[in-house]
Amino acid sequence: MNFHSLRSLIQAMQRVSCLKSTWKLLESSSQGAARRHYSHGSIGLLFDIDGVLVRGRTPIPAAKQCFRNLVDHQGKYKVPVVFVTNAGNCVRQTKAEHLSHLLEVEVSPDQVMLSHSPLRMFSQFHQMCVLVSGQGPVEEVAHMLGFQNVVTIDNLRKGYPLLDIVDHNRRPKDGILPTEGLRPIDAVILFGEPIRWETNLQLIVDVLLTNGKPDRNWNSVQYPHIPLLACNMDLLWMAEAKNPRFGHGMFLLCLESLYKKLTGHDLKYEALIGKPSVVTYNYAELLIRKQAERLGWATPVRRLYAIGDNPMADIYGANLYNRYLRAARNSLEASKTTSTELGGAPGVFGASGDLPEACHSILVCTGVYSKEEALPSDTAHTVTEQRIFHGHRDFCFDPSLTQPTYVVQDVKDAVELVFQQEGWPLD
Repeated sequence: MNFHSLRSLIQAMQRVSCLKSTWKLLESSSQGAARRHYSHGSIGLLFDIDGVLVRGRTPIPAAKQCFRNLVDHQGKYKVPVVFVTNAGNCVRQTKAEHLSHLLEVEVSPDQVMLSHSPLRMFSQFHQMCVLVSGQGPVEEVAHMLGFQNVVTIDNLRKGYPLLDIVDHNRRPKDGILPTEGLRPIDAVILFGEPIRWETNLQLIVDVLLTNGKPDRNWNSVQYPHIPLLACNMDLLWMAEAKNPRFGHGMFLLCLESLYKKLTGHDLKYEALIGKPSVVTYNYAELLIRKQAERLGWATPVRRLYAIGDNPMADIYGANLYNRYLRAARNSLEASKTTSTELGGAPGVFGASGDLPEACHSILVCTGVYSKEEALPSDTAHTVTEQRIFHGHRDFCFDPSLTQPTYVVQDVKDAVELVFQQEGWPLD
């Protein structure tokens, strides 16, 4: 799949962000991974970061040992490696430098995929005036992704000083201040959880209910609202604390609830990006393929191994992508059906030989998941069991997708398992 095909896929998937139409096709594809041995030049590795390589700012000891097995004596990678994280509060260069220091191997920006990386392909929004929410250098990130006209939450609250008054200390103290005539907002992009949730929730709702003109009266009759794109759906993530911390998925849940309460309508997303979205794995696979080319591999990448700690993001996403691959490769007719259900984009999948055969999921016990925690069974259908789904509301819940292909203790064990499965020497 080339960049043109990937852009077609992304544009088609934007029109069905919930993926439910695709699901009908994917449900028919069975899962499972038979143990086989293959020659060199056929695999790629997708690594989550938080909970797999680090806990907050603390490295997981097994990470350095793991990467000693992945590079040769000259520091060259033995297999293509991409770091796929739902974090998005920095640019790729910064994350690559951090990983290089952490793992004591060279990591290039081309090996790093942040939750927002696929937004490079959303060129139809790049000329629009977009409001961006998150923390870190969100304005810089947006510009690097191709967005030309960017408004931050801080820009908005300064332009309209009467909007942000939940915190009494931030209320205007000099009477009624004049507003600045900012350009109307055409779309909203949510990069990640903000620092001041009350400010971001208030101002984003203002923008959605005024058609991008927050100095106007709310109008809940006008529906749907202006385009909304969200990156990183993780409800929880693992830092140094004993228990998981709130992620951007929790912020999205708050925003969805507020909008529904105020308008009676469901908040609509133009696109949902980051794990477990299929778009994210398509983009990661493209990066893997480019690395394989740089390594001089003549053999196509046939299998991906996705290593993560979060059953509801890493494992769910890898297994969903595995279903997608199986459905896409089953027959030419299956590919045509999927393209139609994704919005009628022809040639989305490209030739069947372009796609990997499978994406295997490996769950480690150093992050969100621990061995003491029970995974949902593939026969879970009761209301109580359904409630444990921490994924986004627009992704249909299939408990079998939380079942990893393999469960290991840490990332070092994961890499050793992959080498063993592929019949490769560990040294």
